[in-house]
Amino acid sequence: MTALADSLGVVETEFFTMEKSFPLQSGQKLEPVTLAYETYGKLNDAKDNAILLFHALTGSQHAAGFNPSLPAAQPLWVDEVHTGWWDGFIGPGKALNTDRFSVICVNYLGGCYGSTGPASIDPTTGRPYGSTFPRISISDVVDSQLALLDHLGIETLHATIGGSVGGMMCVNLAARYPERVKNVIPIAAGLGVTALQRIHIFEQCNAIENDPNFAGGDYYEGPTPDRGLALARMIGHKVFVSLRAMEERARDEIVDRNETGGHIQIVNPIESYMWHQGTKFVKRFDANSYLRIMELWQTVDLVEQADGSNLDSVLRRCRDQRFMVFTIDSDVCYYPDEQEEMVRALKRAGVPVRRITVHSEKGHDSFLLDPDLFAPHLIDTLEWERW
Repeated sequence: MTALADSLGVVETEFFTMEKSFPLQSGQKLEPVTLAYETYGKLNDAKDNAILLFHALTGSQHAAGFNPSLPAAQPLWVDEVHTGWWDGFIGPGKALNTDRFSVICVNYLGGCYGSTGPASIDPTTGRPYGSTFPRISISDVVDSQLALLDHLGIETLHATIGGSVGGMMCVNLAARYPERVKNVIPIAAGLGVTALQRIHIFEQCNAIENDPNFAGGDYYEGPTPDRGLALARMIGHKVFVSLRAMEERARDEIVDRNETGGHIQIVNPIESYMWHQGTKFVKRFDANSYLRIMELWQTVDLVEQADGSNLDSVLRRCRDQRFMVFTIDSDVCYYPDEQEEMVRALKRAGVPVRRITVHSEKGHDSFLLDPDLFAPHLIDTLEWERW
């Protein structure tokens, strides 16, 4: 790993393969299971300076630095993903200071960037899992990453951080394994699935599954469901970026009326912008992985998955932790109301909690794009002795 003045330089993905079959909440098992992960900064001798970072819906283990080659993720490892998705947040002297902390980021089980997923080879058939890859839950992802922490000898995390769906992963880990984390930092996330999120997820899943090339999920030896996946991305993208930011970005779009290749003509720059978002996405993501992670989001149930009787009983387990909840005022994917509800629930349960509202015109994606707005509060939270 090469260190530059304010960057981590070139980094590499590592791989962890579990020695035993991995049990899923559904009752099924997977074997073998491999997780792709990256680490930034050095784990200290006590192994108590680790931060587990959960990526968002279509993120990867590559959170920081520059990784120009990942054969295990070909052909999806395109130029767009070579620079880490949180590169502005992680490194020497940054919000997640690698001079002090060891940051770990793992590609989700079911993903498509090197971890075992639908495109992986099923050892019993010698062909990609495809439609036979089991459904996974948020708890399955958390449990698989805890297996990696066990492998690394990390008993208790200094912090866990995640934005969007990754924020829900943080809360799941905190409630189910309270002894394994000290500081919990969900960003632009919620405690459950809203009606609006369910609608968006349902629309996106239908867009993919109704593409004729989807072939029930067994498309790896034929044409891929690019149109369905592109449409799904367009449906999702409209809640990731604020309308104002979308209009700003679309100003430079060149309108090609026949860009879609179909009967529908593009007549406005914002239509061209959305079409571009969809078509570029299919080059870097797998449709089956998208479905599995969308289903994971759709089935979040903290009380059930934490084996609790009610939300208060589950959150009371977190009383020895410290929560910092981030809200983005222009977010229309996880509305600010969801973080307000989370904070109220944590306070009722007696959990130490603070909340910061970030004011940004960029919408939900502000947590990816505005490091300067988040950094002071992340630094203060991670300096947990001040609490």
